[in-house]
Amino acid sequence: MIDLLKKPMLDHNLRIIMNKRDMGMVVIILLFGTLFGTLLGELLGWLLPDSVVKEFFLKSVEFNLGGIVGSETGVVMIDLIMLTVQFGLSLTFNFTSIIGFASSYYFLRYFR
Repeated sequence: MIDLLKKPMLDHNLRIIMNKRDMGMVVIILLFGTLFGTLLGELLGWLLPDSVVKEFFLKSVEFNLGGIVGSETGVVMIDLIMLTVQFGLSLTFNFTSIIGFASSYYFLRYFR
């Protein structure tokens, strides 16, 4: 009788473990969805004729690592006299990147 009561609890715990995802994989899938959306927006902007719709798809917001420290080139440079190290990261978002992010989020929710 005690074994029958423990079995459903073990199945429940196993389901919880199986439903957990690696956080790194979630971030990678969301970034690829955003990247795909951005590329789709650029492609649509390239294919569409000059209009308000093209302007809407090509309107983008850019974030870069250099903007945080006030660099105009978008690159953070560390000069150690003997060695110079440059770091650069630039992210560009447009409307379709939001659609790509949402579709990759839906993909993650749907395929649990």
